[in-house]
Amino acid sequence: MTPSGKVYLVGAGPGDPDLMTVKGMALVRTADVIIHDRLIPPGILGAARPDAVIFDVGKVPYQRRFEQEDINALIVSQALAGKMVVRLKGGDSFVFGRGGEEGLACRAVDVPFEVVPGVSSAIAAPAMAGIPVTHRHVTASFTVFSAHEDPTKAVDQVDYEAMAQSGGTLVALMAVRHMLAAADRLIAAGMSADTPVALIENGTLPNQRVIEGTLGTIAALAAAADVQPPAVLVIGEVVRLRAAGLAPIET
Repeated sequence: MTPSGKVYLVGAGPGDPDLMTVKGMALVRTADVIIHDRLIPPGILGAARPDAVIFDVGKVPYQRRFEQEDINALIVSQALAGKMVVRLKGGDSFVFGRGGEEGLACRAVDVPFEVVPGVSSAIAAPAMAGIPVTHRHVTASFTVFSAHEDPTKAVDQVDYEAMAQSGGTLVALMAVRHMLAAADRLIAAGMSADTPVALIENGTLPNQRVIEGTLGTIAALAAAADVQPPAVLVIGEVVRLRAAGLAPIET
């Protein structure tokens, strides 16, 4: 059967609705169905048509409301019913967003889909905190990794030894709960415990908060400040540029 509907895998950006792409917002305004994650700002969902059907399939930290297979099935079923479906995900759909899995689920049953990239918090949150992930006098590379790997995998895909020796900026997503373990593994792999670190909570939003420390101290500082998800962890010498003059000036 050839479906008459279509799926758009749309990245909603890092949090601030103004940082969502023009194309992504236009699709939200015209969608028949919106299937969204937990961290979608109300300013984005508020642009939907009054008659749009909206499904909240967000996963709550440390809990599970929907299995990914159920989300895949919902996306596909709505498209097969002839609907124009926007699958709305925080950041970018293909950066730890399971967009690849959802695209393959569509392809498996010949549902047409299109990817609409979004601005990833891995870059936007540090930028809004005054931390460039690269700087030609500091580092020419950066690595984005998940601090929370899939526990069902037999082998770790995050190479802490290689990252510790890379000399580049490291950016960890999904970092709050697993931050201490990630820091410990990097130190064990040879990275100095004195490496500057910044933890950015609610990046790009009005309540953004930045906790600065070192690789050896950041977990304790975050616990003392009761940092909550979502948060991005930035590790490397570029963190010093915030204090050097790139930190945002309050207006």
